[in-house]
Order: sequence, then structure tokens, then C-alpha cells
Amino acid sequence: MERLSTFHFKNRLLTPIQYVKGVGPKLAKLFEKKGILTVEDALYFLPRCYEDRSHLKKISELKAGRKETSFGEILLSGVAFYQNKRKRVFEVVVGDGSGTITLKWFRGNERYLRERFKKGRQLIFSGEVRWFNYQREIHHPDVEIVDGDMEKDYLNFKRIVPIYSETEGLYQRTLRRLMKTILDGYADELSSPIPREIVERQDLINFSEAFRRVHFPPEGESIDALNLQRSDGHRRIIFDEFFFLELGMGLKKRGVALETGISFKTDGVLVQRLLNHLSFKLTRAQEMVLAEIKEDLEKPHPMNRLIQGDVGSGKTVVALLTCLYVVESGYQAAIMAPTEVLAEQHFLNLHRWLEPLGVKVALLTSSVKGSEKEDLYQRIGNGDVQLVIGTHAVIQEAVEFNRLGLAIIDEQHKFGVVQRGLLKKKGGNPDVLVMTATPIPRTLAMTIYGDLDVSLIDEMPPGRMPVETKVFPEPARAKVYRIVEEEVRKGRQAFIVYPLVEESEKLDLRDATRMADHLQKEVFPDFRIGLLHGRIKSDEKEAIMMEFKEGKIQILVATTVIEVGIDIPNASVMVVEHAERFGLSQLHQLRGRIGRGRYPSKCILLAQYRSSEEAKVRLRAMEKTTDGFKIAEEDLALRGPGEFFGIRQSGLPDFRVAHIIRDTPILIEARKEAFRVIREDPELVHPSHAGLKGILVKRWKGRMELATIG
Repeated sequence: MERLSTFHFKNRLLTPIQYVKGVGPKLAKLFEKKGILTVEDALYFLPRCYEDRSHLKKISELKAGRKETSFGEILLSGVAFYQNKRKRVFEVVVGDGSGTITLKWFRGNERYLRERFKKGRQLIFSGEVRWFNYQREIHHPDVEIVDGDMEKDYLNFKRIVPIYSETEGLYQRTLRRLMKTILDGYADELSSPIPREIVERQDLINFSEAFRRVHFPPEGESIDALNLQRSDGHRRIIFDEFFFLELGMGLKKRGVALETGISFKTDGVLVQRLLNHLSFKLTRAQEMVLAEIKEDLEKPHPMNRLIQGDVGSGKTVVALLTCLYVVESGYQAAIMAPTEVLAEQHFLNLHRWLEPLGVKVALLTSSVKGSEKEDLYQRIGNGDVQLVIGTHAVIQEAVEFNRLGLAIIDEQHKFGVVQRGLLKKKGGNPDVLVMTATPIPRTLAMTIYGDLDVSLIDEMPPGRMPVETKVFPEPARAKVYRIVEEEVRKGRQAFIVYPLVEESEKLDLRDATRMADHLQKEVFPDFRIGLLHGRIKSDEKEAIMMEFKEGKIQILVATTVIEVGIDIPNASVMVVEHAERFGLSQLHQLRGRIGRGRYPSKCILLAQYRSSEEAKVRLRAMEKTTDGFKIAEEDLALRGPGEFFGIRQSGLPDFRVAHIIRDTPILIEARKEAFRVIREDPELVHPSHAGLKGILVKRWKGRMELATIG
């Protein structure tokens, strides 16, 4: 079968995993659960950690507060009860003649645990040792059942041993045996075309050797470096991933610089007329960013700029002024927002400012139907509408602009690079301005938006009041309601935010619809309560928001549709229900809806008993700081880059091994080397760069239009 697979698969790395000797269809299905379909997938399935089994400690030698590895026999196993029999814990008592230790599982499949940990079996266990009632114990340890003679089993003992992520039926010993087979049979097929001078300059080891050393570390490797994924092998593989990401970004950036764009005039009168009418002055940071944008607009190639600014820092005004430069030069502008509510908010705010200046603004969302939609398409097509504000509807095929000169994308992380490209195609290389209120740490911005120039609005407008944030447990609900009532009786207004629109059978969570009714009848009968969520029709939303803004509604019950773009200066208190269910950046966005007037404000995070440890860390971070960048760093560290954005960032190659935060120093070096290659050989025609194109195309898989190469 092995010979057959080699015959059929020209690229042996693409051999389906089931054709590897010792795998077959049954194990292949288990591998598939881990996302492993081919030999190459298996080689990139790196160990999640390592254990030093060159010398196993006796149980009596294990120290509390340290991660330890030891060996013993199961003396006893079963369920123990705690907290007046409310809490079930599965326990395994292990002994080796020198002492005993208890292994504990607070969650897991009890039947599976009973079956696996039978009295008399021998096992290796690893985890952090702690003391409880004068006894040593480990919670949720890594465990491996031992069969046979440890002295002769050199794959699983007497060395630093890799520990892989398991799935039921596919255990460590099986994984190690198969990984060894795959490495012996296929590792030599692995190669990387990164030029020799870069490899030498960066002191990188051989590519296939890196995989051998990461899967089965040789004698003398540092266990700490391996577990931190900082070994020479890890570094080589991570550098490779980052290099090809940044090479693609470099080509994209170069392509934009080579494109012929529009050179706009920036000496018109509309911007000054608007500035004269505004009730506030631009901050120094806003003025600096506007100056950078003006410089871009005047250049003969397209602007590609990201504006980062915390909630309430005034990005929208800068975007609006940019639109006026473009409109006054005889072109159209488009603003694309991720939700109808945000698009409507932008429309309501902007058309009131722009129409007195003679600028025609239109709103285009999926709610616009029939003849109204056809009429709007026609007005956009003939240039009658100068600024289009909308959702994804703006990039639909039927929408044709007359002279699109500027595309603005709000809350970029909700879209991705593909949508950015589609909006760009609506005009002859329009300038692109991307805005985000989710502060993105510099490293992540460099990676996700590596093809953009970055501007930062790092100053808040004067007069923003501090927001005090406090976490309350469920039993303090009555106290929370009293705080809301006190604020409303002072003439202020309140938001109460829920994660769901309607009651869910699957999730035991309070929902906005039911709670709005309960709050009105049972809790705040003296106040008028409004309800706002994404399923309400546009005109109703507008009416509700207008009534809230005018003070006719005192308490607005809402879902996260209020996360961005809503400005109620009189709102001084917000309650977030089930706060443990939200990400840090989302909580920070929600909190940004208050403190916008002249009153000190309170953000109350109401959390349930069952909050995970990670949720508790998130909520404590919210209490400690209102700095968006500190919160973003914390969020990123907790949840990782993929989760941080809420959705997978479309258009970027996936990282199999590299981690943007952990591997920042390697990312910076890889970017430096990749951009040097593009600078010295922009077409990648040099013989030493011959293999780069193929890998580049494979990694990016056409997800981003790269500059033409070769």
C-alpha cells in the first residue's frame, strides 16, 4: 500500500494519511478529527508539550508548586463527593512504594475515566503538584497507560518525549509510533526555498531537520525551550510561516504603490466650512492623522491607510473630512459598515452635517427594496449621490458607481481583505481608508494589515468623563437595579445589554425581549423602557434611537447592536448581563457608549456563578483599566489572534505553528527579510528566488490579489 501511495501521489507530502503504513481507514477517521488529512498535515501536527523521561522522579520526590512527571500503579479509582455531595470528582490514587498521590478530574466523561483507570494498571502522569489536606494531588494531569518494558521502549521513555493533542481512540503511544513512521518515510520531502543568505543571516537550521528535532528532540535539547516553543526547530518552522505571510504582504504593498491612482485636490472650501460649523475643535491627534491623509490623497497612487482609535476618539469626523476632499474633487465616496445599525447611525449623523453643504448622501442596506433600491442604484450610477453609506450591500454586483474615488471601511476586522478588494473594484483604483475602534497591538496590525500604512488617533476629545467599571455577582442584582434607578431619577439614562435577542432552549441566558418586558412591569414601572436589537426593522430602530436620544426613553434594553456608533451624552450607566459571555474588546466597545457627556459614568458587569477562570481574568482586566490598547493586548493574549477578531480574518494564510504574540521577535525578523527581498528583487526573477513564487501561491491560495510576479 505504501508503494501504491508513492506511485499515485507525485508530491508525496500530499499522500492521504490512511495510506501511511500502520494507519488505514479506521485511524485515518480519528486523524481527520484533528484536521490531519495528509502526510504534510501530520508533519505540521507538532507536540503541544514535552516531558523529560530520561529520569523519572519517585512520588516521594515530587515538589508542590512545580510541574512534575512520575510513574506508579493505580491503587484505587472512583468518584468522590465534595460540597455536601453537590460536586462529583473522579479520583485516581497512584503509588510507587515511596508514597502516594491523588489525580483528580473535575469534569470529563466518567464512564471513559472508569474504563481507562482500572486498579492495577501502571501509568506515567504529569502536571502541577499541589497540597490538599496534607496530601499531594494533581488536577487534570497528562496521563499515559504503560504496557510492556519501559527499559526497552526508547520511543516513549529514557528521553524527552513529545506529548500530542489526543482524541479518544488515538493515544500518545499510537501517535508517537505513527509520527516516527511518517518522519522516517517523508521528512526528507520537506524543503523551504528561503534563500541561503537569509538562512545563514538568521542562523536557521535545515528545514526537514527542524521537524525531526521538534517531534523527537535529540539528547541535550532544553526541555524549557521546547515547552516554550523556542527551540531551534520551532524557530525554523515559525520563521518559514511568517516569511511567506510577509512576502505576500510586501508584494501587495508594492502593487498598491505601483498602481496609478487619483491625485485629489485638497485646497477646497467644503472642509473649512464644515469645521466652522462643528461645535468642537479637532484634537491634535485628529489634525495629525488628517495631515497624513491629505498627503496620501495628493499622491498619484492609491491611499491604503488604517486609522486606529479608541472608542470615542473621533475617527468618524476624520473620515467625513476625507470624503469632503474627494467629493469636492468631483468624485464619489463610499462608507461600508458591518451592521445596518452602524450604517444607519453614520447616515443619521453625517447627512445632517453634509446636506447643508450641498453634498447628497444615501443609505444602502439590504432593507432597501424594490423600486426604491432601483432608483438608488440609478442615482449612484449617474453620480447624483456623492456619498453612499451602507453595509455589504455596497459591494453587490448590481451596484455601479459613476466615479468612486474613496472607499472607507469601518470596523475592518468584521470584514477581511477580500471585501476590501471587492469595494476597491467598484472604482478605478480608489483610495482606501480603513477604520477600527478595536485597538490592535502593533505586532498584530503589522501582520493583519501589513499592506496598509497605519495612523493612530491616540487622544480623546476634551470633556469625556471617566467610566468606573465594577463586576457584580448575580446575588447583587437588586443592588445593581438600585444604582440604575438612582441614575435615572437624577435625569440620566441607562443601557441594559443582553447577549441574546430571544430566549434560547440551548443556552441558560437571560434574553433582551423577555427581560425588557420583565423590567418594565416588575422592576422599573415608573420609567419608560425601550428595546433595540438587530431583528427590528430600520425605521423602527431609527424611531427608538431618536426617542432615546431625546430622553423619551429612560432605559434602553439592547443586544450588542449598540456596540458601535451610538452617541447618547445623557447616558451615564450601563449594565452588561452575562458579562462573562463577552470578549474583552467587545466589553470595551460597549462601555464606550457611556461617559460621552458631562456626567461621571458607571459600567456594571453582572456575571454568573459559573464563570470560567479565563472569564474572571477578563472581567478583572475591565475593572483595572479603560485603556483600549492594554485591553486589546490582554484580550489577544487570552484568546489568540483568530478569536480576537470575532471571525476568522478572511484572505490571510493560516498559521499552523506560529503565534503572533508569542513569536513577535521572529515575526519582526521575518518581515525585515521578506521586505528586503521585495525591495531588491520586486519581480522575484533572481535564480535564488526561483522557488519562492510556488510556495507563495500555495500559501495564499489566491485569497489576496498579489502584485503580478514573473
